[in-house]
Amino acid sequence: MAPERHVKLFKNGRNQAVRIPREFELPGEDAIIRKEGDRLIIEPTPPKSLLAVLASLKTIDEDFPPISDLPLNPVDL
Repeated sequence: MAPERHVKLFKNGRNQAVRIPREFELPGEDAIIRKEGDRLIIEPTPPKSLLAVLASLKTIDEDFPPISDLPLNPVDL
C-alpha cells in the first residue's frame, strides 16, 4: 500500500491549495491534475520532447560566413 499522510488545505487567493510533503515531491515546476470521482490525481508533466524544446527557441539573426565546398578525402572502409 502506498504511504499516506494527513495534510492541511488552505486558500491561496481564490484557489484552494495543498502543501505537498517532501516525500511526495514531484519533479519539475508543472503538474497535471485530474478528478476521478472524489479523488484528485496529481502527476508530474512528461518531459518535453526535443522537437518541442527546439521549436521554443528564438531564431538566430546572425549571418554566417559562406562555407566553400571542400574536396572529399578518400575513406577506406
